[in-house]
Amino acid sequence: MRVLPPAARACVLGAVLAAAACAAPALRPGSAVPWPAVGLLAALCLGSEAARSLPLRERGSPEGSGPFFPVVLAAVFLLPPSAAALVALPGGLAQPAVQRPVAVRRVWHAARQAVAAWAAGQAYGLLGGREALAGAAAFPSAMLPAALAAAVFCLVLTALDAAVLAAAEPRPAGAARRGPAGLLRLPPGGTAALAPYCLHGLVGLMTAVMWHSPYGPPAALLALLPMYISCWVFAQYRREHAAHQATIRALVQAVDIKDRYTRGHSERVGQASEMIARELGMADDRREVVRIAGILHDVGKLGVPTRLLRKDGPLTPEERRVIELHPEYGHEMVRGIGFLGEARAAILHHHERVDGSGYPYGLSGEQIPVLARVVAVADSFDAMTSTRSYSRARPVETALAELERCAGSQFDPAMVRALTTAVGRHGWHPVVTSDEDLPAAPAAAPAPAAGARDTGREGLPGMPAQVRDAAQTGPPGPGKAGR
Repeated sequence: MRVLPPAARACVLGAVLAAAACAAPALRPGSAVPWPAVGLLAALCLGSEAARSLPLRERGSPEGSGPFFPVVLAAVFLLPPSAAALVALPGGLAQPAVQRPVAVRRVWHAARQAVAAWAAGQAYGLLGGREALAGAAAFPSAMLPAALAAAVFCLVLTALDAAVLAAAEPRPAGAARRGPAGLLRLPPGGTAALAPYCLHGLVGLMTAVMWHSPYGPPAALLALLPMYISCWVFAQYRREHAAHQATIRALVQAVDIKDRYTRGHSERVGQASEMIARELGMADDRREVVRIAGILHDVGKLGVPTRLLRKDGPLTPEERRVIELHPEYGHEMVRGIGFLGEARAAILHHHERVDGSGYPYGLSGEQIPVLARVVAVADSFDAMTSTRSYSRARPVETALAELERCAGSQFDPAMVRALTTAVGRHGWHPVVTSDEDLPAAPAAAPAPAAGARDTGREGLPGMPAQVRDAAQTGPPGPGKAGR
């Protein structure tokens, strides 16, 4: 507790005292609490959280695949509010807490759930839910009170989360939720939208209805099983997705460390690639693949000698041939990463040209994979609009005009049109800025005339240096030949 700010300590302590006050009436002598039902539901709540977090949870994975609330909400519908608060305590204490302070986080989880369960139970009782559940038409009559009780449960959890986040960090709760230093930053399940809570409430109501049926608690437990399996599968998906993102970040960081002058280039190419894909009407899953392809397009630089990436002055023909192997290096590096899918082909072919003069295989036109054609345009666009130590960034309009001029020879015209339309509609607001800490660059030299060849940067005639660089291997560092 001592590591928390005083306001956060007060917030946690207040929640603990409130939870104790909510549960206290159930512990008074003579209270009409069905202790067998309380014990069974509390054990079930504890068991569901323990099973979710122990044997199948990956060590070190981020907490917060989302608590399993149907048992707690079933207790809200079946028991007095104070008894429902007691049922919520064991499950809250068992929720995963991998960030420090672990003990405080577990106590916070338990206290907030107990308070939320008590508040939901009060709302459910005031709306006549218990009388409706005991009637002949239990299920339809109790649906509205149950839905509102689930909403109260969600709102109380969200309000408590917002309070402790605002107390733990001197920023608004929304910003604190995303900040790096929140000692009590909570998993997504704590501040989720209302819809999942309503679904949990529906399953909890079905459990309560079956509990009151002639088949009793065993049938009620069976009603929970499909929901538990669904939650577990979704949690596995989220952990797998987080592992994929961590893999991508690690690869990009390795490239940025090796070639500091392209830092942030990968993320911006991914952003521009996604804009093109969205304009082309690609489905969400394919847009994600093309974004990843843009981010990882230069991963093959890890296989290129650092001395070549950082060399000052022109490259020899032999050195250029080594540099031009980086798409193949990248493809080999990611070949075994199954979730990349089409992105692997984009990494391999993003330096092909529609007129067949690109590399590594000299593909042309429709032979070039669609995602590779998308990434090629995004790569060149970012090369022209990013400041490097050898030249300042060109205006977006100038870069788009140059892409249009090269459409049909270097670039697929459809991809260029898509980027132009997307930028015209949404603007270009890159999510990262790669070279803020680099020294100011001199003004860019004018592009050579059509048909001329810049021998300092052996590239394509009649194109600005940045476009030729991107057509070869991406934006170069200061004073280097086009890579």
